[in-house]
Amino acid sequence: MNNDHSATNTTAHISDRRKPGEQVHSEYSVTPAADALVRMYTGRLTHHHRPSITGENFRKHLWTVTHHKLLVMQGCFKVGLYRQGILHDLSKYSPTEFLVGARYFQGNRSPNNAEREDIGYSSSWLHHKGRNRHHFEYWVDYNLRGKDGESPLVPVKMPGRYVVEMLMDRIAASKIYKGDAYTDASPLQYFDGGRARKFMHPETAALLEQFLNMLAERGEEYTFAYIRSRLSK
Repeated sequence: MNNDHSATNTTAHISDRRKPGEQVHSEYSVTPAADALVRMYTGRLTHHHRPSITGENFRKHLWTVTHHKLLVMQGCFKVGLYRQGILHDLSKYSPTEFLVGARYFQGNRSPNNAEREDIGYSSSWLHHKGRNRHHFEYWVDYNLRGKDGESPLVPVKMPGRYVVEMLMDRIAASKIYKGDAYTDASPLQYFDGGRARKFMHPETAALLEQFLNMLAERGEEYTFAYIRSRLSK
């Protein structure tokens, strides 16, 4: 299959099997005309000019990803999550994620947001969130018990060890993007300023918020010691 949107693209022939006057209802509410040719979407935006990857941004993104990973690893090690610390964010070194990060690198925020602004979604994030259990988005499933009018998706309660890794992830990200302006209250301020809480399981959100408030009020040393004592039980 060609990877562009030219006339040579593979197409799917939609045959018109409707009776006279009959409406066709699809899950996308699209009714092709009789004998219409519907082009297959390849997932590649070949007609959209995206930023080029410079050597400087490649190096800076590699440093940022590695620095972030090391900070998370240090935090995980301090609370006894050695395996999670080592494996954290390894998918960011895959071509699918790394090249997007290098292409949209800015240094003061996630390149995923820059990609969203450019093309409407983040291909890197779609790859990342399904492979890393410390993201609450990983823990979302279909809601087959919901009533009419309720969301078709339901957040699942995260295991505590992944909530802790999420905490370390947020601390590391805040340290990198805030730089010298970072304080122990920065991760809590970011959480309060976002909309993540509404998409999390209530108990997951409550546990994360407890850790973030503890960090802001009592600092890293106390918070990490508390978490380690809880994980060891």
